[in-house]
Formats: sequence, structure tokens, C-alpha cells
Amino acid sequence: MVDADDAQEEFGWKLVHGDVFRPPQRGMLLSVLIGNGTQIAIMSLITLIFACLGFLSPASRGALMTCAIVCYVLLGTPAGYTSARLYKMFGGEKWKKNVVMTAVACPGVIFGIFFILNIVLWANGSSAAIPFTTFIALLALWFCVSTPLVFIGAYLGFKRPVSENPVRTNQIPRQVPEQTLYTKPLPGILMGGILPFGCIFIQLFFILNSIWAHQYYYFFGFLLVVYVILIITCSETTILLCYFHLCAEDYNWWWRSFLTSGFTAVYFFLYCVYYFATKLEISDGTSTFLYFGYTLMLTFILFLFTGTIGFLACFWFVRIIYSVIKVD
Repeated sequence: MVDADDAQEEFGWKLVHGDVFRPPQRGMLLSVLIGNGTQIAIMSLITLIFACLGFLSPASRGALMTCAIVCYVLLGTPAGYTSARLYKMFGGEKWKKNVVMTAVACPGVIFGIFFILNIVLWANGSSAAIPFTTFIALLALWFCVSTPLVFIGAYLGFKRPVSENPVRTNQIPRQVPEQTLYTKPLPGILMGGILPFGCIFIQLFFILNSIWAHQYYYFFGFLLVVYVILIITCSETTILLCYFHLCAEDYNWWWRSFLTSGFTAVYFFLYCVYYFATKLEISDGTSTFLYFGYTLMLTFILFLFTGTIGFLACFWFVRIIYSVIKVD
């Protein structure tokens, strides 16, 4: 029960303190996505820092890609650890399935798209196709280096005690009141991606030019600043919308916080469609298929990255505000 003094002040977000840490539906999937998103966030930061320090030449695109892949493979431990800690907090018991999905699911999607695109390139006899031996090497890195590291991270995560929530969860779920239009999940998710996308909008044009129009990209220092601004904007937007929803007594924030900032990736995809229609002169079907295949891959990576940033920011925020409530 809440103290009598505080009963007077009970309103909005304070009313849902007994439900705010209720585990979400499909907690396994959410923990896997957050684990992989953490891996991508750290990988992109390290790659950008190396590029800023001049270790990676803008003229050599292969160096940038190689650095990103090596970083991703070696960062399996944070992915396994984050996923395991979250899944354990959600009260999940199928830990073996959680570990395998963290190691296989998201890299599998990216690798699957990449493999299909390469088959198309091989069929057309293109010089851009990746040799079969490189594919075997990538698979070996994935299964022989990344996967064992995910298992180590998950082992460390499951060994640690469950993180204590600041408030106790009630046994009976509280009914969520009827929501107004702007506090319903979909409008919030649609709005949430606009601001973060606005931050990266200008840089996207130059990045897409460097990929598709064969121009060199030299602004890595500026890109690092944009990366930091993107993280701050994703965090602030998601926290603000999360607070509005909690004040409206809607405590289902877990998935919403991930999808709100993750929706930035949908705007990115729409911008890529616009770029394709207005800036590129591609007429044959194979090139169109390749363009949208690679775009889909980048969209998925950005979705995991921005979604994870939004989720972790909200997770931190919710724990902070509920830790100040006096509950017996």
C-alpha cells in the first residue's frame, strides 16, 4: 500500500506503479532484439571512432566493411549478456532457446538477405559477387567466433541475480483506461520516428551517394556527431512519449519504447525509395532488386539500433522515476 500522505498525490504515472514492471508479451523476442541492437550500437560506435582517427581510409570501402564485421563478430558477449539479463528479469525459463535465438535470429536475417542478393549477382556473372570462399569464411566467423561469445555473455548474464525492480508488481493486472487518439500506441509510434530521422536526414543523402553514386565519404567526424545526436534524440523522444503514456495510465511501455524509436528505420526506407525514384537512373530489374535488397538490410540494422537506444533510455527513465515512490 502507498502511504496515506502520498495517497493525495496519486495521479497519472504513480497510479500504475504496481503494473509498470509487469513482463511484456513475447519477452523472449524483445530480449533477443535488444541484445542484437546493443551489439550493433557498440559496433557502429567503434567503427566510427576508428574512421575518425584515420585508421580507415575513405577511399577503401572494404576496410570500413571489414572493421564493422570484425567488431560485430567480437561483440557477441554484450549481445548475449544483455539478452540474458532482460529475459531473466522477464521471468523467462527457456534460457537455451533465448541464447540460440540471440546468436542466430538477427544475424541470420541479415545473412539470408545478403546470400539471396549474392545468388542474383552470381546468376548475372557480376564481378561484384562475393566469392564462395568468402562466404564460408563469414559463416565460420559467425558460428565459430560470434556464437561462442554470445554463449559466454549469456552464461554471465544468467549467473547474475535478477535485477530488483524499484516497485513490486501486483498479482492482478490493472485495467488500462480508454485512451485518447494521441495516447494510443500507433500515433505515438508514428510520431516517434520523425525527430530522430530529421537528425540524420541530411547525412543520409551523402551516405547514399557514397554507396550508389560512387562518391567518397570523408565526413566521419561529422558523422560521429550526428550519431551522438541521433542517440540523444531517440532517447529524449521515446522518454517523452513514454511519460505521456504512463500519465494516461497505460503501463504497456516495453514494446512501445522499442518500436517508437525503431520506427525511424521505416522513414529511412521511405527516403531510400524517394532517393531511388529521383536521384538514380536504374532501369533493369536486377539492379532494382539489389538496391532494395541492400536497403532492406540497412533498414533492419537501423531498426535494431534505434529501437534498442529508445528501449534502454526508457528502461533507465522508468526505473529512476519509480524508485522515488514510497511504497511499503
